[in-house]
Amino acid sequence: MLKFTANLTMLFNEVGFLERFSLAAKAGFKGCEFKDPFAYPKAEVVAAVKDSGLKPVLFNMPAGDWKGGERGLGCLPGREKELREGVATTIDYALALDCKLINLLGGIPPKDADKDEIRELFVSNLRYAAGELKKHGMRLVIEPVNTYNSPGVFLTKTDQAVDIIRDVGADNLGIEYDVYQAQLMEGDLTNTIRKAMPLIWHMQVADVPSRAEPGTGEINYDHVLGVIEEAGYQGWIGCDYEPSTTTLESFGWMKKWNPTIKGR
Repeated sequence: MLKFTANLTMLFNEVGFLERFSLAAKAGFKGCEFKDPFAYPKAEVVAAVKDSGLKPVLFNMPAGDWKGGERGLGCLPGREKELREGVATTIDYALALDCKLINLLGGIPPKDADKDEIRELFVSNLRYAAGELKKHGMRLVIEPVNTYNSPGVFLTKTDQAVDIIRDVGADNLGIEYDVYQAQLMEGDLTNTIRKAMPLIWHMQVADVPSRAEPGTGEINYDHVLGVIEEAGYQGWIGCDYEPSTTTLESFGWMKKWNPTIKGR
């Protein structure tokens, strides 16, 4: 049976963030993830997680000014100090939450920046972050994302991520593979997933084009999830979508894959 997490940045948004943990647990989830917890006091997030009994599977490092359009610090020249401070903050929260997997977003570099220099900066930043996380038994992932939602973003393709991971040379660095992002940027989901599976340490799902739950768009999720299961994937799959209806009503697609998660 595939294991699904509730992305609490996206799901149960009928209530406030700290209230979402208990609702996810009541719905049958065992794991959770979220974009980041840093807007909330660490003790409050820890208490919400502990009370719910959920396992925190993954969250993102600080990603800059999200409301201002930034989408990560990994590729931003002159922001190295901020990134390193973010690594330290992330480790502090991750230790308190007992979360072992962290996502570092590359972001959107300046339009006139040299691509080779940006890549070198990303590799350097990843090498530092992976090294710091490894001291605490944590792993790092990078996520290719799409240029429709984030124009100008640097990391967009699975093969690009594989090449960067090779050059970083850290054994605790892998890929967060978001099926929604991958369909928009490269398609060929079956072959891409099978090829990259050894480096895929976390997955996420949403349908295209609306980013709503699987079954609302063009992706054949019966096939894709079957491919993931047949490939022997042992990690978690994040429900990283914007429900087309209420959160609970959006879980109908999951009955075949994890019947312990209950909807309406």
